[in-house]
Amino acid sequence: MPLKTFYAIILLLFSLQGFAQKRLINITQISPKTYIHESFLQTKDWGKVSCNGLIFVNNNQALVFDTPANLEATNELINIIQDSLKARIVGVVVNHFHDDCLAGLTVFHQMNIPSYANYRTIALAKNNGYQIPENGFNKRLVLKVAGERVNNFYFGAAHTKDNIVSYIPTEKVLFGGCMTKALGANKGNLEDADTLQWANTIKKVEKLKPAIVVPGHGKPGGPELLDYTAKLFELKADN
Repeated sequence: MPLKTFYAIILLLFSLQGFAQKRLINITQISPKTYIHESFLQTKDWGKVSCNGLIFVNNNQALVFDTPANLEATNELINIIQDSLKARIVGVVVNHFHDDCLAGLTVFHQMNIPSYANYRTIALAKNNGYQIPENGFNKRLVLKVAGERVNNFYFGAAHTKDNIVSYIPTEKVLFGGCMTKALGANKGNLEDADTLQWANTIKKVEKLKPAIVVPGHGKPGGPELLDYTAKLFELKADN
C-alpha cells in the first residue's frame, strides 16, 4: 500500500472517530414511521442522564415529541430530520415543563416551527423562567401529519402535574414521557410528582392499548411498561 494512501486511511479513521465522539443525538427506528431521538442531560443529582424523545414521519412531514436536552443537540436533531429523514418538521409537542422536554424550544421557534403543550405546561414553564410553548390545549389535542392523526392527552398528574402522553394510532406507538418507566427503573425524580395519583393516571393511559411504549428515559417496550409503572406507584406510592 502506498504511504500516502496509508496516511489518508488513518486520517479518515481519526475523523470518523472524532465525529462519533461529538455526536449529540442518537436515532433509533422503532416502527415503520417512528424514531426515538436520544440526547443527554447533565444533572446535579443523577449525573449524565439519557433522555428520550420521539419523531413521527409521514410523507415527508415530521412531528417531534420533546426537544433534546440542550440547544446544540436540538440543532443536530433538526438537521438529521431534514437531511437524513428528508422531512419537513410541522411541529413539536412538549410532554411536560422540565428541561429534558423543552430545553431546545428556542431553536424550533427561531425556525418558525410551532410548539404545542398542555395549558398547565405553559403556565409552569412561564413561572419557572423557561421557554414557553406557543399553543395550548386542555384535555386532548389532535394533530395531523400528512393526513395521519396524532392524539395528545392530558390524563392527570404523575411525574409532574402537567405531563401528557402522545399516541400515534396507525403505528400503535405511545410516547409516555417521564410518567412511564422502563422495566427495572426506580421512581426517579419525584420533586414535582404526584405519587398518589400516578398509578391512577397510568391506568387511564392503558386504555389506549399501545403496542409500543416509549418512556422518557431507558429502553422502550410494550404495554408491560405501563403495568410496571402502575405497580411501582400503587398503594405504596408515598413510602
